[in-house]
Amino acid sequence: MSRPEAPAEPVEAIIPVESEPAVKVPLAIEDWLAVILLGTLALITFANVLVRYFTDQSFAWTEEISVFLLIVLTMAGGSVAFVRNHHIRIEILADSGSPRRQRILALISNGCVLAFFVLLTVLSVKLVSDEFIYEETSPAIGVPTWWYSIWLPVMAAAISLRTLGTIRRIARGADTK
Repeated sequence: MSRPEAPAEPVEAIIPVESEPAVKVPLAIEDWLAVILLGTLALITFANVLVRYFTDQSFAWTEEISVFLLIVLTMAGGSVAFVRNHHIRIEILADSGSPRRQRILALISNGCVLAFFVLLTVLSVKLVSDEFIYEETSPAIGVPTWWYSIWLPVMAAAISLRTLGTIRRIARGADTK
């Protein structure tokens, strides 16, 4: 059986390659965090499936740790989605009209995102401090719940800072999207 001939013209990629936005703090931090979290989540879940299959019992701690890892993974993914402009939006409104209109809408939408995540940061700090003060423990393992929830204000603050950087780039005219 012979190999098919390569096409004479280059094949266009299904998903076009996009350039990375010019950021001061590398996006590789969130990318690698997501890779590590997803790998850990997969290993924990796979180990629990194996134990359940061979022993008809389950690790009690896997669900609790998996939920925690999934929340941090979602926040890390959200952080880079805002910077790379891959978040959910109504493109007919966001990408139509003059460049000035697009820029104004981008500033408004990113301002709303920034306000939300600053508020989430403040309120989640209050949540963590309450969990610490009242010594709340998790149901499955019995560890302090603030060990899990401390990551919510950290990741919300990271998204706030990333969004603030995006607003700065848009205001300066550095982002064309």
